[in-house]
Amino acid sequence: MKLQFNPNLDYQRHAIASVVDLFLGQTPNQSNFTVSYMRGQIGVFDTQNGIGNRLELDEEDILRNLQAVQLRNGLPQTRKLIRGQYDFDIEMETGTGKTYVYLRSIYELNKAYGFTKFVIVVPSLAIKEGVKTSLKLMLAHFKNIYDNIICESFVYDSSQLDQVRNFAVSDNIQIMIINIDAFRRSFTDPSRETKANIIHRPNDKLNGMRPIELIRETNPFVIIDEPQSVDTTTKAKEAIASLNPMCIFRYSATHVEKHNLIYKLDAVDAYELELVKQIEVAGFEAINAHNNAYVQLISVNNKKSPITARVKIDVQGKDRKSVV
Repeated sequence: MKLQFNPNLDYQRHAIASVVDLFLGQTPNQSNFTVSYMRGQIGVFDTQNGIGNRLELDEEDILRNLQAVQLRNGLPQTRKLIRGQYDFDIEMETGTGKTYVYLRSIYELNKAYGFTKFVIVVPSLAIKEGVKTSLKLMLAHFKNIYDNIICESFVYDSSQLDQVRNFAVSDNIQIMIINIDAFRRSFTDPSRETKANIIHRPNDKLNGMRPIELIRETNPFVIIDEPQSVDTTTKAKEAIASLNPMCIFRYSATHVEKHNLIYKLDAVDAYELELVKQIEVAGFEAINAHNNAYVQLISVNNKKSPITARVKIDVQGKDRKSVV
């Protein structure tokens, strides 16, 4: 069975345009750097030209575009941006095609501005495999839309660092999928270096360079899938920063930390567009009691699935009790 994807869903096209229009005024451009690597026999090194994203727009340009996108989407406007920290939130309800939207946004950014380097950071092995499968299933669909443009994708594997080198030197669209745990441990202390992820260790085949340094040189767009499970700790934030992202796009239905929101499709919007089923709320009542039923919401945990809540309720014959 061959899956068919609809390229003309308005709400998805609006989400994609919200990303692409942040860079209006940018002309196709790239940066270049040198990559040294071992060729064939041990000790023989060669060099290649590395290719990276290059942003011509300054903070005022990005802010102006951001405010226009937010105004168009009916969202509060950002008043000030921190230069070099371009963080954008895309809020999409689960089941509305979030993965399709950010993958197609990659193609659109390449078509409009020539950007080629993208890193998708995921919180778990399951989501990593899901993104890998989605790319495989959608490849023919995107080739049909974008005139058979070449897009190379791979799941980061610390035993196959040639993939990282190819990511750095290729002039095709490059998508690297990586689990946050694969690059969260980094130590500058030489005595602890063997405990760092391989991506942060000097590599003989790269003439002593660290693989992370090649990624940094490309100045990639970083897409975070389910950020509430990815970059909520100090170490995780440091890991994301170590990629030297041109900018960061965070896609989730439940953002814990807020950044510059550029698109919002919440549960109510999704229901009104008939994208999801109506949510039913369970109720309760007190029977044979003088008082009304009592419930107090203590906390909500949306960092794991399923989402859980802790509430305090009356228990017959006992004091109020906290339950999940």
